[in-house]
Amino acid sequence: MVDTVLKERSPRFARLYAKVGRPSIAPERLLRALLLQIFYSIGSERLLMEQLDDNLLFRWFVGMEMDERVWDHAVFSKNRERLLNEEIAEAFFQRVLGIAQPSLSDEDFTVDGTLIEAWASHKSFRPKDEEPEPGGGNREVNFHGESRSNETPQSTTDPEARLYKKTQGSEAKRSYLGHGLMENRHGLLVKTRVTRADGTAGRDAALGMAKKMAGRKRLTLGGDKNYDTRDLVRALRRLGVTPHVAQNTTHRSSAIDQRTTRHAGYALSQQKRKRVEQSFGWMKMIGMLRKVKLRGREKVGWLFTFVGAAYNLVRLQPLRTAEAVA
Repeated sequence: MVDTVLKERSPRFARLYAKVGRPSIAPERLLRALLLQIFYSIGSERLLMEQLDDNLLFRWFVGMEMDERVWDHAVFSKNRERLLNEEIAEAFFQRVLGIAQPSLSDEDFTVDGTLIEAWASHKSFRPKDEEPEPGGGNREVNFHGESRSNETPQSTTDPEARLYKKTQGSEAKRSYLGHGLMENRHGLLVKTRVTRADGTAGRDAALGMAKKMAGRKRLTLGGDKNYDTRDLVRALRRLGVTPHVAQNTTHRSSAIDQRTTRHAGYALSQQKRKRVEQSFGWMKMIGMLRKVKLRGREKVGWLFTFVGAAYNLVRLQPLRTAEAVA
């Protein structure tokens, strides 16, 4: 499947090669090596290069000869930063979906979001109007008894990350929000997005992804109680999307009434929507997105999309095998 995706992307990759200067890592090899890092949860580029040096299966997948010298980990990281962006990650993601197209549902979807902890330590917090330390050294910081919010200190290492917590009583951490749109038939991701962490980002992302899916067919969109707001439900219905979000009746009335809940499709959407948590769990545990090592929303965004494509590849393997047997 990776061969099929990269073969179709080859003309665009050819334009990424420099005609002069030191030879760079071929984009196809770079992407294959990154997929291995995700599939096998290899925690650093240095460890990945060690695996490539010793593991013949890894060499075969990347396309290296048995005695070919592996890259220096710093060279690999620099080429990854230079060659990979949101456009390439999204193109790879869409080509994986192209392979899965016969298996995808085009009517029933689920949306959800997950917290991605940013690569920003507490020592990097500084008041926004504070002058930087001479020489760039770390100073001792004591936040005991001090109220922190997104209006006071910000991280000097990743200013785009924001303090956020998804549940009451949990610790607020510098984070981003990753959003996924899943088709309900086989649990494959069809849209991904990373936003700054705030209270309305999930609903805004859900509406934005729904707009891209809306068309001639009437769609259903499942979600948890956080999506049960009158503004979102009204906006989805204007798009021709039936909101199948869980009812939130805690100290309030739900925006979803019996005109929606009485249908069997609503109950099925509520059953299926929990599968989106499996994708986020895989992306965090296997794909190592629990705490991302890249800085800035754009870089976190392309990695989230690329790991989503890797998840779809893993999900597609048993589906293609079952179809071949049938």
